[in-house]
Amino acid sequence: MKSNLSVVAIALMMMINSANAQTDPAIVNSSIPIEMLFPEGKIKVLILSFDDGNIADRHLVKLMNEYGLVGTFHLNSNKLGTKDYLTKEEVKNLYKGHEVSGHTANHPNLPDLSKLDVIDEVLEDRKELERLVTYPVRGMSYPFGNTNDFVIKTISGLGIEYARTVGDTYDFNLPTDFLQWQPSIHLFGKTNYIPNDTANDKRELTQFYQLTNDFLKANSLALFYVWGHSWEYEGPGNKWAEVERFFKMISKNPDIYYTTQIDLVDYINAFKNLRFSVDKTMVTNLSSMDVFIKINNKVFTVEAGSTKQFN
Repeated sequence: MKSNLSVVAIALMMMINSANAQTDPAIVNSSIPIEMLFPEGKIKVLILSFDDGNIADRHLVKLMNEYGLVGTFHLNSNKLGTKDYLTKEEVKNLYKGHEVSGHTANHPNLPDLSKLDVIDEVLEDRKELERLVTYPVRGMSYPFGNTNDFVIKTISGLGIEYARTVGDTYDFNLPTDFLQWQPSIHLFGKTNYIPNDTANDKRELTQFYQLTNDFLKANSLALFYVWGHSWEYEGPGNKWAEVERFFKMISKNPDIYYTTQIDLVDYINAFKNLRFSVDKTMVTNLSSMDVFIKINNKVFTVEAGSTKQFN
C-alpha cells in the first residue's frame, strides 16, 4: 500500500513541477513554422507549359501575350525547320518573355535508349536551343512523359534542374522532386483522347473547369500547372475559342502569380536556402531575389542578399 502511495505522490509532484516550469521563449520560437509564400506575397501561382514547338505555337503565344500570360515551351531542336515545326530563326523573338526549355533533340522514348544516347539527346538539344535563345536552358519535359530511375540519374548531371512528366495529379501541390515534376492537369483534360466520344469530352471538360474554379477559389498555397500542345487546338471544331475562354478565366487575377517553370524553381530554391537564426528572429537571404514568408500569420519580405530581423 505504501509503495502505491509513493508512486502516486511522485506522479503528482512531476505534474506540478511540469505545470510550474518556466519555458525559454527562445526555445519556443525555434519551433515556429516558416511558411513560404509565392512572389509578391501571393498564395497562388500558375504555370502554363507546352511541348514540341509546332507552328501552332505562333497563335498560342499571340493569345498568351494578349492576356498577359507567360509560358514554358519545351522544344525539339532537331525538328525545328521541318514540316509543321517553327523555324530556328523565329524562336528567339517568338518566345520573348517566355521560357524556352528542352524536350530532347529528336523526341525519342528515353527509357529505351542507352546512357550515351540519353546524354546526346539532352545535351544536343540544350546546346542548340541555347544558341538560338542566348541564355542557359535549364529544364526539360520528357518525350511522351516517360522516364525511369535510369533516365533521371543520367540527366541529373547534365545541367537539367527540372523535368516534367505527363502524370496529372489533379491537385495544386508543389513538386517533391523537380526531376519528376507532375503537372496538375492537361489543358482540357483528356478531351479528344477517345475519337468521336462526345460524352467523354463533356466529362473531361467539366472536370477541367471544375479544377480551374477550385484553383481560383483556393485560400491556401496552390500551384496550378497546366500543360499541353498547341497543335491540339488546330483542325475541326472551335478549340481556339475554348483556349481563349480559359485564358480569360485565369488572366489578370491579382491573387495569382504568373511565372515560368524555371523561375518557380529558382524561387523555391531561394526559400530553401534562407538561413535562420536558432530562435527564428533573424534570417539571411543568400539569393538574388526577394523571398516572401509568413510567420505567426504575419507576412515578411526578405530582400535579396539581406539579413532581416523580426521584431
